[in-house]
Amino acid sequence: MPQGDKSSYTDKQKRKAEHIEEGYEHRGVSHGEAERRAWATVNKEDGGGKKSGSGRGHKESHASSRKGGHKGGASPSHASRSAAAKKGWETRRREAHH
Repeated sequence: MPQGDKSSYTDKQKRKAEHIEEGYEHRGVSHGEAERRAWATVNKEDGGGKKSGSGRGHKESHASSRKGGHKGGASPSHASRSAAAKKGWETRRREAHH
């Protein structure tokens, strides 16, 4: 089976990858990168494509799906952190005199 061949995946796995890919594209990730990440997620959760034979199944782990959208992200800018610090300082100063 050549690299990139998806024939050993179940229909459910293919639908799952498509759904994950759409989510990444909705968040602004390029099509190629979204597809790569989607299949990486399916592989991690399901242990790759399903192979025939008794007793060869794996339990699915949905840790990647639960983590999605929460990992990484932009931190507040220097200006907004500075503004928040100044506001807090002003509040503490004002309340200390009362």
